[in-house]
Amino acid sequence: MADSKHNPGDPRDGTRKRFGRAERDMVALGIATAAIIMFVGTGGVVVPQVVRSFAGVGLGPDKALTSALLLNIALIIFGWRRYRQLALEVQERRKAEEQAKLLAETDPLTGCLNRRSLADATAELITRGSERGEVVALVMIDLDNFKQINDFNGHSIGDQVLRECAARIAALLPKRALLARLGGDEFACVVPLDPKRPEAIDDLAAELIEAIASRSDVSGNGIEITASLGLTRSDFSREVGEEPADAHTLLHMADIAMYHAKRAGKNRYFWFDAPMQNELRFRREIEQGIRRGIRLGEFVPFYEQQIDLSTGQLTGFEMLARWKSPALGVISPEIFIPIAEEIGAIADLSESVIAQALEDAKTWDPRLTLSVNISPLQMRDPWFAQKLLKMLLEANFPPHRLEIEITESCLHENIGEVRTLVTSLKNQGIRISLDDFGTGYSSLAQLRSLPFDRIKIDRMFVTNLTEDSDSAAIVDAVTRLGKDLGLPVTAEGIENKEILERLMQYGDIKGQGFLYGQPQPASVTRDKLASLDLLSEPPTPSAERITPAIDPKTASQG
Repeated sequence: MADSKHNPGDPRDGTRKRFGRAERDMVALGIATAAIIMFVGTGGVVVPQVVRSFAGVGLGPDKALTSALLLNIALIIFGWRRYRQLALEVQERRKAEEQAKLLAETDPLTGCLNRRSLADATAELITRGSERGEVVALVMIDLDNFKQINDFNGHSIGDQVLRECAARIAALLPKRALLARLGGDEFACVVPLDPKRPEAIDDLAAELIEAIASRSDVSGNGIEITASLGLTRSDFSREVGEEPADAHTLLHMADIAMYHAKRAGKNRYFWFDAPMQNELRFRREIEQGIRRGIRLGEFVPFYEQQIDLSTGQLTGFEMLARWKSPALGVISPEIFIPIAEEIGAIADLSESVIAQALEDAKTWDPRLTLSVNISPLQMRDPWFAQKLLKMLLEANFPPHRLEIEITESCLHENIGEVRTLVTSLKNQGIRISLDDFGTGYSSLAQLRSLPFDRIKIDRMFVTNLTEDSDSAAIVDAVTRLGKDLGLPVTAEGIENKEILERLMQYGDIKGQGFLYGQPQPASVTRDKLASLDLLSEPPTPSAERITPAIDPKTASQG
């Protein structure tokens, strides 16, 4: 396996320098050597005198020379022991550096390379391969439905499955090939390839799919899993003027091919080809556009009404991010949010839109709430609560009017971190909702262990409420659970009156959906609230004003 290149900014440089000093520290060895030379000189005089003295001849050894001889012996012992200690220290430090390097470059669960070290190793393999007349093929492997294995069997079983899959993949790879775990259930193989034998990678891909799909017996559990593969090569034709494919580009190309395999039914492989090149180019434009759009304020909040179903009164809005790109047009959140998460821009994007929403919402009637979604990646930021508090202070927005929505998938990341963040937000007065409830296999213990203020039923179940008995059963179970736990419930996806009438049978719940109108930009939302006399105004001693109802027909026209 190729070694990663040396990074000039690597903190291990200090350790390397200490190694060098220890290896070059010849002082101790020099002392011992000098003492040996002196021992030979003084010993050649003192020892014969000692022998003659024992034989009764002469006056005995000279005291000064005898003392010098004993001193030489002491110096020899000291120098040699010191040199041995230094040699052992160098050996231990080398082991420590090798261990640190191993931890930095490999995945601790499977022993494969990690994403960070794969790029350098791939670049080196490409360089060496070109010298031999070889190209490099990259195989992206994504396990199908792995999340369900984790959810139904537990993460310990999931980890064993990952280790088993890594072992099966490694057993099929040729010499000099690289294997990396990119994270989660994704692996990447980088394989040297003779361009005259391109079918070798097709054969390898077929063998990998068959090996991964073989039934596993993990801790007494029969586990069946399949994989979708995406393939590409370093010598694929590129647009004129572009640089040759590097590791980053190869990963993107293979990733696109892999998603084509997913969409085609999974448990198969696809080669990256010319039509996919347009998708790759679009992906690059999206990435660049996201970074530019955050800086230029192209991401803006839209607002979807939230209604008390029992009274028909408006209670607040959910903020939804929209991207109005001058170059690409209006881009769906389903496209730009996953990409923003992947390139590490989701935090900046989310915070910029939340800041705008807080400025908009502070002009609404004080009884109207604002709900915002946060990415699971933001849940890993230990400073997120402080960042949010700063935005609230800057906007002078009351924390009790803000509701943060987190998805069930967050609960499977790190329940300890989630609990800390949720508690911190609650201490600031912010309310917390568990979004998309029913889709993430959360356990009741997790739901009770976290101080949620609300649960939201996923729109998938609500939309099919009147047509699918399973969806109806889930909605009924969630509403009953909410009542038993004392948690208010919000239903997403109310699209017609039949669904509304069915939901109203469940009692005091909130709802949102296209029946009440499409999400609208800030200006349209403000005009609507102004027409309903729901913009903020100085408090009066009169009785509390009742929030007027929004007629679904009128709302849908808005």
